Amino acid sequence: MDTTGALSTVNIGDFTTEAGATIENVVIAYQAWGEFRGDNVILIEHALTGDSDAADWWCGVLGPGLALDTDRFCVVCTNVLGGCKGSTGPSTPDRNGVALGSRFPAISIRDQVAAERIFIEKLGIERVHAVIGGSMGGARTLEWALMFPELVDAILVLAVSARASAWQIGIQTAQISAIERDPNWNNGDYYGATPPTDGLAAARRIAHLTYRGELEIDERFGTQAQAGENPLGPYRDSHQRFAVQSYLDYQGVKLTERFDAGSYVALTEALNRHDIGRGRGGLNKALASCMVPAMVAGVDTDILYPYHQQEHLSRNLGNLLAMAKISSPVGHDAFLTEVRQMDRIIRHFLSLAQGGPDEAVEIVL
Repeated sequence: MDTTGALSTVNIGDFTTEAGATIENVVIAYQAWGEFRGDNVILIEHALTGDSDAADWWCGVLGPGLALDTDRFCVVCTNVLGGCKGSTGPSTPDRNGVALGSRFPAISIRDQVAAERIFIEKLGIERVHAVIGGSMGGARTLEWALMFPELVDAILVLAVSARASAWQIGIQTAQISAIERDPNWNNGDYYGATPPTDGLAAARRIAHLTYRGELEIDERFGTQAQAGENPLGPYRDSHQRFAVQSYLDYQGVKLTERFDAGSYVALTEALNRHDIGRGRGGLNKALASCMVPAMVAGVDTDILYPYHQQEHLSRNLGNLLAMAKISSPVGHDAFLTEVRQMDRIIRHFLSLAQGGPDEAVEIVL
């Protein structure tokens, strides 16, 4: 295993999804930091548009002497199955060099975890000290504890729910629809032609409003006009914007420069299918059966995954270590941006995972 932080890949062979579709010759990309000593692996699960470079998007908590201390732990982060940063996804070429596109099957969170399970076996990792993830990564973290409890010592679940709510499916389906309505989408077979960047940018604008807090957005922008523009003219003009419109336009364009629309659709659909109670007797029964020691944390201003959803997890998980609340105006993304609070949460979690207090506690930071 390469632990220099360089992007590496592992071929896990043909993979069959839980719905019965087979993806040939699957590759999982990963990055790792810190010396591997057999029992010191921490597996990091990224969010929807994240990637394996956790040292970049979580730079404040990963590194020597930080909460995810690479002098103590071997920290591994994969690019999820269906992604576009090295792992097999819709943009991956087949044996004839043609991108899979619409031939890439629908996948679930469980498929992502099952593929990652094969990946760690290929690397020679026999056990994982901890799995940590937020948002879509939190869903994967929960499934790790339910699918492979014998391989995981403890989990830290951040800003996610036990299943997709109807509201989440609705808002995520609207994002998929924005991409599919782009004239360049071509049923997902646009590779080699003009990509559906307008649709992807629109999806990101919708999503970003759920990632940030209402208070933060209003305090930053209010009803201000974008500099040099006038959205209060006698006729509506799309080039005359409020400041918040300009901000969201910027976020949309920025994503199109680094992410693939096909992967966005595939991964968003996987989030729509997230339900740990499916086939396990319902949510509460599934949670109660989870005996892997677990810590849960949420954000008090989260619109996408409201804090009551993490409270539900904490009340029903079979082996709760602790519950933490991140206090921030930022909203859902606070688990990425509130470095000081996340530092304390991760350190506390790792302390408990190594034999801290027996009673579950709630932490408000």
